[in-house]
Order: sequence, then C-alpha cells, then structure tokens
Amino acid sequence: MAGAAPAAPPVLPPVLRAWLGAVSALAALVVVVLGVMYAGHGRSGTVDRWFVLPTADSVRPPWRYAALATDFLGEPAGAAVLVVAAVTGCLLLRRPRAAVLVVVGVGVSVGVTKLVKPLVARTIHGEGNLSYPSGHTAFLTALALVVALVMAGRSGLGRAAGVSLVLGAALVAGAAMGWAQVALSAHYPTDALGGWCTALAVVPGTAWLVDRVADRVAGRPPGRVGDGQERQRLR
Repeated sequence: MAGAAPAAPPVLPPVLRAWLGAVSALAALVVVVLGVMYAGHGRSGTVDRWFVLPTADSVRPPWRYAALATDFLGEPAGAAVLVVAAVTGCLLLRRPRAAVLVVVGVGVSVGVTKLVKPLVARTIHGEGNLSYPSGHTAFLTALALVVALVMAGRSGLGRAAGVSLVLGAALVAGAAMGWAQVALSAHYPTDALGGWCTALAVVPGTAWLVDRVADRVAGRPPGRVGDGQERQRLR
C-alpha cells in the first residue's frame, strides 16, 4: 500500500529456518543426553580427561591472560558491555528485531543454563559449584549467533553460505569461551559443550518467535518478509 512503512526484515532469514531448526533440535538432544550422563557427578568424565588435564596444567602466561580476558566477556560487567554494543549496532543498522533478539536470545540462553544446573547437579571443585552447562559459553555463543544472523540477513546469503556463517560464528565463539573455561578450571569440557549446545538450541527458536510476534504486532502474515527473494536464493 502506498505510503506504508517498509517491512522490518526478519531476524531469522526464511532460507535458514529449516536447517537451523534441525540444528536446534539436535543441540537440545545433546544437552539432555550429557545432562543425564553427568547428573550428580563431581569429577571429570572420560571425554573430559582427553582435554582437561593437559589444558589445565599447561596454560601459563601469556595464554592464561588470554583465558582471563575471554572469561571476563562472560562476567556481568563484560557481558553488559557486549550486549549494549550489540544492541546499539543493531539499532544503528535499523534492525530492531535483532536488537530484541540480542537481549531475549542471550538472556534465555543463560537463563536455561541456570535452570539446568541444579537439575543436573554436576559439580566441580566441591559441593555448591554447579558446572553443567557452562553459562559463559552459552552467553558468548548466543551473542555470536545473533550477530551472524544479522550478517547473513543483510548480505542476502543463500542457504549453504548462511548456515556456514551462522554455525561457523557459533563454533568460534563457543570454542574460545569453552577453552577459557577449561583452561581456568572453571568447567569441564563437556560443560562447555553443553553450554554451546544450549545456545544453539535456544537462539533459533527465539529468533523465530521474535519474528512471529513482530509480524503480529505489525498486522502482517508471519514469515512473508523477503520470502520471494529467499526462495530465489535456494537455487
């Protein structure tokens, strides 16, 4: 209709929905399986021992400083700076849905780790130090996922390139924070894997929900923005 405001682009590109939905379901399954495997445990498992002893023993300056700096990004002060920067960037790019997803997607991902920890009751360094899944890893992975979704949408990437970008960003962020947590003996490697999978399970569904709510508020049929262009890119 003439004079109507331009439709806000979806934060979850339609061409990526099916693939990221499948990834989300698989990641949720991994979180559950690992949680069952390590429920009530207070020591490293077989998979953990492939990594935790050499990493914990060998990280010395300057790599320890790198681990501490990475860990700070998941602490309240560092996380707040990253979230504010990401929200500001999304608003400057006129991506209000992405700005909402930064707050909601990251918040839900971290919130899920806090809910799961007492259910699994896995500890590290004694009672009271609940470790599974890693909230730090979930936070940075979730933030990277949102940023990658924005980049994929703005670049108009097709399915293969878009999925590669999103999962690649999640892998880099999750590996960096996971390494830092293991290096500092704050988590077992499988805790980091659980945190990574938590973000992968939560963010795509949250992005879809943000789009649905935004479309309903705007009075548009959900999932229509840019669908024609996206279908062309499937070829």
